[in-house]
Amino acid sequence: MNIGNNFTKTVDLVHRAMDANLIRRGVIANNLANAGVPNFKRSEVNFESELKRALDTEKKRPALELTLTDPRHIPSWRERDYREVEVRRVLDYTSTSKNNGNNVDPEQEIMAALENQLMYTLMAQAESFEFGQINMVLR
Repeated sequence: MNIGNNFTKTVDLVHRAMDANLIRRGVIANNLANAGVPNFKRSEVNFESELKRALDTEKKRPALELTLTDPRHIPSWRERDYREVEVRRVLDYTSTSKNNGNNVDPEQEIMAALENQLMYTLMAQAESFEFGQINMVLR
């Protein structure tokens, strides 16, 4: 594997994860702001699991790949590009934790906000480390 491609992919993955964390921060803030609103349903951000699935397709190839003889055929397996993974907001409409129909738990949201901030800080440090490695090589 080329070092340049590895660096580019790592920085791109960290950048995408940081963008997802910024969106998650807004979703958590919205959940907290509406904690007292009757029938409000909390939202979550789904990004990491979809990104993992896309990255796993790069490693796993099926034991038997079917040959496509016509462009209209549906392939049995297709590698998924991690750059096509989008951040999705998912509404949790199945649970209710309060009598007014609201399912926002402020303690859970505060913990999610703290975890999100720590992950963002960790990713910023990882990106700084990657650029520090390139800086060291260039010296």
